[in-house]
Amino acid sequence: MIIKKNNISSIKLIKYYKLINYNLIYNNKAINRYKKDSFEISVNKADNLKKLKKSIVEIRNCTLKKNAKNIVFSDGNPKSKIMLIGEAPGANEDEEGLPFVGRAGALLDKMLAAINLDRKKVYISNIINYRPPNNRRPTNEEIKRYLPFISKHIEIINPKILVLLGSTAMNALIGNEVVISKMRGKWIEKKFGNCKTSVIITFHPAFLMRQPAQKKMSWIDLKMIRDKKI
Repeated sequence: MIIKKNNISSIKLIKYYKLINYNLIYNNKAINRYKKDSFEISVNKADNLKKLKKSIVEIRNCTLKKNAKNIVFSDGNPKSKIMLIGEAPGANEDEEGLPFVGRAGALLDKMLAAINLDRKKVYISNIINYRPPNNRRPTNEEIKRYLPFISKHIEIINPKILVLLGSTAMNALIGNEVVISKMRGKWIEKKFGNCKTSVIITFHPAFLMRQPAQKKMSWIDLKMIRDKKI
């Protein structure tokens, strides 16, 4: 009986690997997401998101903003109970003004598809809304500057599940004293303003492309998200 269960788990893991690896490694083309779905949300939520975006656009003395082409605010369904937060926009994201549209975005889409989710069922943003030069990691000063905005963003969306993709998002919202290898795959209850949410940390898709052996750990995290009651 145990052998049979192990075989079933192995088959599911193999299917997951095939799904997230298919046609990805050699495909550098960005995903075109300009054609977006129009989700009906409350006037209050729509106004709050509009005000938040405006306040980010009006940030002064920010070198990231000066060097970027576009603000990268969000993608997906603002009514969703699942919110994902990454690090910062890359070149493709800066070009299109949407998060996760490059190779890492293609992998994220495949990861979501593995648990029967897509961008119509989740909401996506980043800790930082403008691209750092050469896709470098945001500095601590930059993270501190944008932290009130992403915290407010979470409060407005009010997700039941908050998925932090990578160590930058984790350190910004959970703390610098923790490491992702020990924190991933655990549920953390946390409040952001009036929003009380269940937080889970997993690896960033860009990291998984560099370290494919860790995809088996991300699969465990994805199954936890799939099985969480919301």
